[in-house]
Amino acid sequence: MERYLNKGIKQVIIEFPAVGSILDEYNIGCTLCGVGACLLKDIVEVHNLSPEEERELMGRISKVIYPDRVVEIPVTQRKNGGAGAGEVKYSPPMQGLVDEHTVIKRLLAMIPFIIEDMEVSRGEDRALVLGTVDFIRSYADRYHHAKEEDILFKEFDENLDIIKVFNEDHKIGRGHVKAVIEALETGDNRSIKEHLAGYRELLKGHIKREDEVLYPWMDRNLSTSQIGRLFAGFINVDEQFREVRAKQGAFVKTLEKKYKYEEVK
Repeated sequence: MERYLNKGIKQVIIEFPAVGSILDEYNIGCTLCGVGACLLKDIVEVHNLSPEEERELMGRISKVIYPDRVVEIPVTQRKNGGAGAGEVKYSPPMQGLVDEHTVIKRLLAMIPFIIEDMEVSRGEDRALVLGTVDFIRSYADRYHHAKEEDILFKEFDENLDIIKVFNEDHKIGRGHVKAVIEALETGDNRSIKEHLAGYRELLKGHIKREDEVLYPWMDRNLSTSQIGRLFAGFINVDEQFREVRAKQGAFVKTLEKKYKYEEVK
């Protein structure tokens, strides 16, 4: 079992597809992860399962891998003693990032309305797409994602697979936005719709995994001094982007009013 515990989870799932189904039951979305390089033994720590959940999960996985024998698996030693999934209390700087996610989710909720019956040759539709791109680039990317990449992730080893996964999501998102800009220049209506929808689906999963997996895991591994450093760094960025935050918050409210949509809570 030791060699599988030290194997990338994607490789394990390819060899034993049933393992992916088991992880899905515990809301561990390794089957949907684009990288999947995290080791099997790290899955429990990252997702903060309780000791009971861990024993049950790893017992089921060991039966899939070794159906004809009983395998003893060591219990993971965790800093918080294994409080269990779902019991999330964010540190102040991490809570700020979660609050920013709420604003981004409100914009994501507007994308289906924006692209429905959209015709880029119409001035109003083109303006909505340009406004959406401006939000993504200035608020979601230069403001929020930059906080993560330039400050938060620097507190960890950026070669960690879990960090690489989220950085890769950021790159894919930027690719979608670049494709939208190119499609605007050529008037390619279909491509604009496709890439805005693709960005929305990417970010929905990305935000969920950050709120429920990455941020809690980081909080468990940050020292008090690191949290203080993050807090000070984030305040500085917030001040620099004060006008962007106000402008893009107003833009989202305008969209919600236009489409008579209730704000995401």
